[in-house]
Amino acid sequence: MSRTLALTEELITLSSVTPEDKGCQARMAELLQPLGFKCETIQSGAVTNLWARRGTAQPLLVFAGHTDVVPTGPLEKWTSNPFKPTHRDGKLYGRGAADMKTSLAAMIVAVEEFVAAHPDHQGSIGFLITSDEEGPATDGTVVVCDQLKARGEQLDYCIVGEPTSVNKIGDMIKNGRRGTMSGKLAIKGVQGHIAYPHLAKNPIHLAMPALAELATIKWDEGNEYYLPTSWQMSNIHAGTGASNVIPGECIVDFNFRFSTASTVEGLQQGVRAVLDKHGLQYELTWIVGGHPFLTPRGKLSDALSDAISAETGLTTELSTTGGTSDGRFIAKICPQVVEFGPTNASIHKIDEHIAVAEIDPLKNIYRRTLENLLAS
Repeated sequence: MSRTLALTEELITLSSVTPEDKGCQARMAELLQPLGFKCETIQSGAVTNLWARRGTAQPLLVFAGHTDVVPTGPLEKWTSNPFKPTHRDGKLYGRGAADMKTSLAAMIVAVEEFVAAHPDHQGSIGFLITSDEEGPATDGTVVVCDQLKARGEQLDYCIVGEPTSVNKIGDMIKNGRRGTMSGKLAIKGVQGHIAYPHLAKNPIHLAMPALAELATIKWDEGNEYYLPTSWQMSNIHAGTGASNVIPGECIVDFNFRFSTASTVEGLQQGVRAVLDKHGLQYELTWIVGGHPFLTPRGKLSDALSDAISAETGLTTELSTTGGTSDGRFIAKICPQVVEFGPTNASIHKIDEHIAVAEIDPLKNIYRRTLENLLAS
C-alpha cells in the first residue's frame, strides 16, 4: 500500500460530517510540523480551520481544501460502511474518498517528497484547510482569508483540491467558477372567489408574462472562459390548496449562475426593470452566495498543466463549469487560484469512491507542480 493510499484511508475513517473535523486537521498538522511548517488552528463557531506555512519568502504556494464531508444518506443503501475504507474492483470506497480526502493525503505526501528532495526550495508552502466547505461556508475559508489579509500575508498561488477530473485524472482544471445569486420574488395580487375573477387579481396570471421574458433574456455573451449567464426558476408556489380560490400572492424562487461578464448590480437592475415594465406589485429579496472568479492562463495553470502532461500524457482542459467552491474566497487575496483533483463522478453519492490507480498519480502531479514553481 502506498503512503498516499494509507493516509487517504486513515482520513476516511474519521467521520468528519460537516462541520465536524474529527481530528483530520490535527493529523495533518502532526505530519506537517516535522517538515518545518508552523501550524495554527483557527476556530470559528463549530468550525475548525488550519493555517500552516513553511518559510517566509515569496512566492507562497498554498494547497487548500476541506476535511468536512457531506452526510452519508441512508446507511442501509451503502454497500459497505462509509467510514470504513473498502476496496472493490480496483476502487476505494468511503465517504470523502473523492471529495476530498484523497486530495488532502496527496497534498501532504507530495509536500513530504518535495521537501525531502528540495529542503532549501524557493519561496514558501502553505496549507489552508477548513471543516466548513460543505456547510454554510461562513466560518471556514472566508474567516482564514480575512485574518491572512488583516496581517498582510500575501498568497501568490493556490491549488484547491476539489475533484475536477471528469473521465481520467488530469483531464480538467478549474481556473474559475461562476458566481451564484438567488432571488425570492413575491408577486402581489388580490385573493378572491374563482367564480368572480373580476373581484380578484390573480398573481399567477400577472407573473407569467414577466417570468417568460426573464427566462428568454440573454443576460450576457460569456467570454473565453465562461458560458453565458444562466437564469433559472427553481420553485413556484401560490394558492391555498382549494380549487375555488384565486390566490393573493405568487412566490417564485430563482437563481443566477453568472460569469465575470456580468455584475451583481447589473443583474439585479435587469430583473427589476422587467418586473416594473409589466406593472407588477412585488417584493424581491436577494442572496449573493458567491462572486465569480477567474484565473486566466498564467504561471500557475501552466505549471500544473505541465505537471499533468508529464505524469499522464494528457493535455488538460481549463474550465469554469460546475458549482461554487472556496476558491471564491481565496481569489480575493490570491491572484492565481485553480482547482484540481480526482474524478468527480461519485461525489456526494451513495458508495462514493475513487480508482486506486488515480491516487499516486494525483500525488505526483501535486509534487511536480511544486517542482515547476519552487524547486531550488
